[in-house]
Amino acid sequence: MTVRVSRTFEFDSPAADVWAFISDAEKRAGAISVVDTFEVHGDGTATWHVALPIPMMRSTITVETEEVERDPPNRVKFVGRSSAFRVTGEHVITETEGGCRLANEFVVEGKLPGVESFFKRNFDEELDNLEAALRGSLTLDA
Repeated sequence: MTVRVSRTFEFDSPAADVWAFISDAEKRAGAISVVDTFEVHGDGTATWHVALPIPMMRSTITVETEEVERDPPNRVKFVGRSSAFRVTGEHVITETEGGCRLANEFVVEGKLPGVESFFKRNFDEELDNLEAALRGSLTLDA
């Protein structure tokens, strides 16, 4: 089973400010609650150490991520690969009359039992975390 979730956020901020957050691999990883620790390698790759609270997982899972598409200041797409799952995330910014819109799409393909059901149950909360971190960043930058 594949889990796919999409959500759009509206901001009264310039697209460049949203891009500054969403294109930063450290900020994206830091907004995800199951990312225990991470290292950003500076070449469009990062390593996430993910702690999933499912029976098959007794320790963190190493997820090697890489940006596969980058079109500043409009779009960034990344892929994360691990022994437990593959995740694809895409963020597209569109300017609007009063600010901008950020469309987010994530797809998770599990390789172990329980992975997809975990993400299906928790994706909404993770997107809430991403939105809150982004809005917090915009407030700090204002």
